[in-house]
Amino acid sequence: MTEQRVQRRLAAILAADVVGYSALMQRAEEATYAEFERLKREVIEPGLFRHDGRLIKTTGDGALAEFASPSAAVRCAVEIQESIASGRSSLKLRIGVNLGEVIVGADGDLFGDGINIAVRLEGTADPGGILISEKVHSEVEGKLDVGFEDRGEQQLKNISKPVRAYAVRAGACSALSDRLSAAPPLPDKPSIAVLPFENMSDDPEQEYFADGMVEEITTALSRFKWLFVVARNSSFTFKGKAVDAKEVGRRLGVRYVLEGSVRKASGKVRITGQLIDAITGAHIWADRFERDLTDIFALQDEVTVAVVSAIEPKLFQTEIAIATRRRPENLTAYDFFLRAMQQWYLATREGNTEAIRLAHCALELDPRFGPVAALAGNCRMQNVLQGYAVDPQFERREAVRLARLALSIDDSDPDTLARTAAISAFMVGDSESEIEMADRAVALNPNSFWAWHCRGWVLKVAGLPEEAIRSFERAIRMSPVDPLLHRSFTGMGTALIELGRFDEAIAAGKKALRQNPSFPTSYRCLASAFAHLGRDAEAREAAAHLLETDPAFTISAYIARGGQSNSKLLIEGLRKSGLPE
Repeated sequence: MTEQRVQRRLAAILAADVVGYSALMQRAEEATYAEFERLKREVIEPGLFRHDGRLIKTTGDGALAEFASPSAAVRCAVEIQESIASGRSSLKLRIGVNLGEVIVGADGDLFGDGINIAVRLEGTADPGGILISEKVHSEVEGKLDVGFEDRGEQQLKNISKPVRAYAVRAGACSALSDRLSAAPPLPDKPSIAVLPFENMSDDPEQEYFADGMVEEITTALSRFKWLFVVARNSSFTFKGKAVDAKEVGRRLGVRYVLEGSVRKASGKVRITGQLIDAITGAHIWADRFERDLTDIFALQDEVTVAVVSAIEPKLFQTEIAIATRRRPENLTAYDFFLRAMQQWYLATREGNTEAIRLAHCALELDPRFGPVAALAGNCRMQNVLQGYAVDPQFERREAVRLARLALSIDDSDPDTLARTAAISAFMVGDSESEIEMADRAVALNPNSFWAWHCRGWVLKVAGLPEEAIRSFERAIRMSPVDPLLHRSFTGMGTALIELGRFDEAIAAGKKALRQNPSFPTSYRCLASAFAHLGRDAEAREAAAHLLETDPAFTISAYIARGGQSNSKLLIEGLRKSGLPE
């Protein structure tokens, strides 16, 4: 039987894609879908027909086509972009064009670098623009009534050699004009603008105070790498103007807007703030802060911490709620990450398993997504520590591997550093390097609940309970309504046990249970503390609840899980409570 020969041919490939499609679907799913279907039907497909193009395939937000000549491909691209620009469509396309050899599949589909380069050029093009390869440029230069801008060598994803690229400039509807005049699309991550706070008093000094506070809040929010924060200079163009949050969101390209006011009266200053969803106009959060007007700079710092600690977790929870409402076929790596976080918050065996699955779905879509690698590592660690693991050694190796992967991707992200430090503390046990990582995390973002929380656990495992308690207290202050507070209260409780402060440990453990009644570590904390105080009935009751959530628990297995070498009083209390050895 003879082997079938691979068929190849030279083709001009056009790749088109909708700008900001995920964000647009998030805003108005049905309208966005309907508008792109209309563009395909009324603009793209007729354009292909007129220029002898063949539609290879369409995706949810794009199209791929083949042409016999590069001139025809570029003419078609220009016609499509000008037709969209001159109409009233809410969508913009990016288009990439390449000339190269392709492999022809049995069903007529095309494969190879000729296709891949066109797709990568499309991803690099300006919104409303056309980017062509040097091969296409050399064929069409002087033959078409368009101009070109040399964009130089482009290092395209998964393409080994750089590709020289040229932007096509065609008429008044050029991509440059579009880029300068159009409202920016929403970024691929949560976005916020902090507007100038209104001075409600006659004192001009309060104007400086209000402006300074807005700058501090903007700077503090910008330390959270998962947030896109509009720079102060852009936000302050709205100073002194009556504006609508929806219009601000559209003009600045953000989903959320924070606005507020400052009023001075009788030696006090009252600051109000509200966080608004600029897409829907809904109020997500609002609060009022009243302080004595003494040290104005200290007051700025205090209010900044209060505002940031209130809105940052609120933003994240809002994003999780949006992701869980989104249809599965529209999910991106970031959506999978948000859904994984929601499952991880449950602190259950089933939640942890689902969080790992979702995190790995995100990593399949984006292998360089550092925070999701760190989250997956944290989940693997929890499988070991909570006794969920079928194969603890495998889970331990995976936790360390994923933590190192996250660090290799971005060792300057504070939350990644914090998670990695905690994973290493329990799974490896190199106190010096782990404390150094945790300290770097809080230095990079002193407003991060997670950085302070992980630092608390690192210091607790290292045998520094007093410093651990201070870190847990700082974490709780940074995010007093955080869904992970039960973990901080439990960490504080176990550190208090090592200091012999058993009554305080019980108070912390009970607070943890009120936050999450199914977290096994809280029952370990209470069983040990009650036993040390001779409150045997309560110790036995806590131990029984622990065995309900962790039926295979034994003290020796718990010690073997790791991170317990400096937990002597905790272990002693567990023995006194009657838990199996």
